[in-house]
Order: sequence, then C-alpha cells, then structure tokens
Amino acid sequence: MLTNAAIRRYNRRVMVLSTAYGVLLLAMVYLFRHQALHGPIAYLVALLPAMPLIGVFLALGRYMVEETDEYLRMLMIRQALIASGFMLSITTAWGFLEGVGLVPHLAAYYTAVLWFAGLWVGWGYNLVTMRRTA
Repeated sequence: MLTNAAIRRYNRRVMVLSTAYGVLLLAMVYLFRHQALHGPIAYLVALLPAMPLIGVFLALGRYMVEETDEYLRMLMIRQALIASGFMLSITTAWGFLEGVGLVPHLAAYYTAVLWFAGLWVGWGYNLVTMRRTA
C-alpha cells in the first residue's frame, strides 16, 4: 500500500470530514422529518451537510499540492479526471433523458455521489495500469 505523509494527512482530513458529513446529514434529516425548522434557519441547516463534502474536494486539491512524489500526484490527478469525466458523462446523458420526460428528476447533490463513485472507477483504472506496467 502506498503511504507517505501527504497521503496520511489527506486520509485523516477525509475521515474527519466524512464523519462530520454523516453527523450533519443525520441531524438535518431528523430535524426536517420532525418539522423543527422554519424560515432562514432551515436554509442554513439544509446546507450544513454540503460543507464537509466541499471540504473533501478542498482536501483532494490540497493533497495534490502537498504530494511531492510526481508519480503519486499523477495517479491522483488521473483518478480525479476520470471521476470528473464519469460524473459529467452520466449527468449530461441523464439531463437529456430528463429533458424529454423519460426519467425522473434527480436532486443535484447526486453529482457529488457520482463523482465519488468515479473516484473508485479511477482507482480501479490506476490499479489495472500499475499492474500492467509492473
């Protein structure tokens, strides 16, 4: 397993942010299900789970800056590019299908879900290419 100081810092940041996301999402869903929020505070609370996810995007960018190994940086950049292409391709196709009424509307936050799924696709691609060249 490839680990160095930059990867360990990235993993630690992502774990903290993922935990914060889970806590905030559960709290937000609970409050809205029990109709405990109204007015401007409802908007603020609804946005809270997005903040840790935005933090994960920032943590990834910070990792790319902090990584001193050019090969590892290239792997992460390729993984992020694959994730971006994956997400953009699916959301674009879905948008056309939705535009003509063939599929239901999906909430915009699913783009982040697709991007994170695309990171797994990119990770798999990196594994295959690393094994091919080894």
